Amino acid sequence: MSVAHMLLETTASVGNKAAVTSGELTVGYADLATRSLAIAEALAEAGVKPGDRVAILLQRGSEAAAAFFGIVAAGAIAVMVNETLRWRQIEHILEHSSARILLTSEDVFGRLSKPEAIPTSVVDIDEIPPASDFRPLPRIGNDIAQIVYTSGSTGLPKGVVVSHANLWAGMRAVTSYLGITENDRIASLLPFSFDYGFNQLLCSIGTGATLVVETSPIPQRIVETLRSRRITLLPAVPPLWLQLLSVEAFRSERLKALRVMTNTGGRLPAEAVRKLRQAQPQADLVLMYGLTEAFRSSYLSPEKADRKPNSIGRAIPGAELLVLREDLTPCRAGEIGQLVHRGPTVTLGYWDDPEATDKVFGPNPLRPAGAPDSERVAFSGDLVYRDEEGDLFFVSRPDGMIKSLGYRVSPDEVVEVLYASGEITEAVVAAEPDEWRGSLIVAYVVLAKKGRLDQLEAFCAREMPRYMRPSRIEVRTALSRTVSGKHDVRAIAEGVS
Repeated sequence: MSVAHMLLETTASVGNKAAVTSGELTVGYADLATRSLAIAEALAEAGVKPGDRVAILLQRGSEAAAAFFGIVAAGAIAVMVNETLRWRQIEHILEHSSARILLTSEDVFGRLSKPEAIPTSVVDIDEIPPASDFRPLPRIGNDIAQIVYTSGSTGLPKGVVVSHANLWAGMRAVTSYLGITENDRIASLLPFSFDYGFNQLLCSIGTGATLVVETSPIPQRIVETLRSRRITLLPAVPPLWLQLLSVEAFRSERLKALRVMTNTGGRLPAEAVRKLRQAQPQADLVLMYGLTEAFRSSYLSPEKADRKPNSIGRAIPGAELLVLREDLTPCRAGEIGQLVHRGPTVTLGYWDDPEATDKVFGPNPLRPAGAPDSERVAFSGDLVYRDEEGDLFFVSRPDGMIKSLGYRVSPDEVVEVLYASGEITEAVVAAEPDEWRGSLIVAYVVLAKKGRLDQLEAFCAREMPRYMRPSRIEVRTALSRTVSGKHDVRAIAEGVS
């Protein structure tokens, strides 16, 4: 079934209840559905046919939400583009996806420095009439609904192909283990172009909850919004959590309505987990792991957060996570292997890149003899291990390990120690080539208000063996991020703030 019906089914249930709130503007479900169908009709009149790609370049909010559901209602494939990108990155996405139309607004599009020749037809969403009697075109589960461009810090992004069935399955799994209902008010702090940020929109629409959009990057402003809007569910990535923990009002004053905090996009240091639990003890903290190629993979039950702050938990409902050796046989408890995801959220591959698709997606290596090999699994490349109780622990990506003085060092492990010092608010660890050591470990940090570099260095000398200790610690006023909110390790190492 088309994911467009998700919005229509919820609207039939909740009427014009608040769907998306941004600043002073609140749009109800009925109005959002009407707007999405008007966009679908306008696209059809512009010649868009099922399977065509339509890119969205809009400020995160109700119009971007309506644009997505309008595109899939027209049978087309939505391509969310982060509105903070520069034209070079936008042009790559438009050309790579062969987008037929760029759906945007003068406010966003007009700010771009771009050439005269645009490779795609541009449609101003503000010129689309508000009403329509359009009905969604039929789509089946395996039809493509979306292409999500990954936001890696190196190389050109790849387009992950997501089906209608993937989106339905992902929404149902996440809303199930987080217990999301129409009474929730979900904070939207991350771009819709980021699968985690888009997940908040999908889970909100799927349950009739209200999505509260906050676009300010200022942590004090975010905390004010959390309080004034009585946010019940707060999703964030590690750098954002560390920023929120720097706000006195977040650390010392409970957000009484807040019932769940979720993290993915990187591992939270154990010390940050402890501080979050202290700051908002009334809220469950759900530590999660996901990869764009499988939407969401695992979550840790909140009652284990204090006991296992470094765990990523177990498979989401409806999925199975395998931990395999290089020969594709199952690992024992405690043995490190590659995480492989199987289940209904495994996506269809990479857009126009069969070689990359074949490297990541393949038949289930543990399928019974004689069973059909039509099922495909996603090989994450990430190294994990499972403890005796069955909970998973992330170790590293193989290409993320640093070889120093003959030892393999996990950057996350070094960051964990740096943060435990109490001298910093943020940290990133990278490697530099070194003829003698193999690699130098370099740490880039933002000092806490009363933090001192000499005390941080002394702490490292006390708490880390020589091979793990940073050879150099550089203090920055801020650490660069990718458009999805993660630390941009390449830019940081190159000195871009």
